[in-house]
Amino acid sequence: MSEQKSFYQVVEEICEKDARYKPDSYEFVLQALHFTQKKLARNGHVTGQELLEGIREHALKQFGPMARTVLNYWGITKTGDFGAIVFIMIEHKLLSRTEQDTLQDFEDVYDFDNAFKHTVTDIVI
Repeated sequence: MSEQKSFYQVVEEICEKDARYKPDSYEFVLQALHFTQKKLARNGHVTGQELLEGIREHALKQFGPMARTVLNYWGITKTGDFGAIVFIMIEHKLLSRTEQDTLQDFEDVYDFDNAFKHTVTDIVI
């Protein structure tokens, strides 16, 4: 009987074969999915666009004005990178999808410069 691998073991294997994205990016996408589901009061499926908006909000809450810098460090420079991460996670059975979900759902949804721009009024103390 084979032992089921943990999320982190699977991500480590992914990153050994495909070094485009740092391991933290996979955990962040999973956290952002949970954030999005909670925000939408939904336990199940969210669309690519809903997830991308949740990712944007979660990144700004987590990293504030450093959000874009952190994402860039992880190898994420455009919305399509989030789609690639999601579909890699689907391929490795860390996430699931519907027949309607496509990688194109994540392409050019928002501009990183504008989406992760933080102004003084965005910061809540």
